[in-house]
Amino acid sequence: MPVLAVDGLTTRLASGGGAILEDVSFTLDAGEVLGIVGESGSGKSMLALTIMDLLPPASGRGAGARWR
Repeated sequence: MPVLAVDGLTTRLASGGGAILEDVSFTLDAGEVLGIVGESGSGKSMLALTIMDLLPPASGRGAGARWR
């Protein structure tokens, strides 16, 4: 049983433009470790902020994360 499930996560910022993150999905089971890597500006921090629900209220978020 996953302790974190992210399914179809999409994040947009109120400033316009397109999606910052689009259709991100993964599951993390108890005892597993997940590493997120990428270039500067690729959305790693935005992914973490979205999962923790720490985005500004004007941000748009689609389907999100489920914690257990």
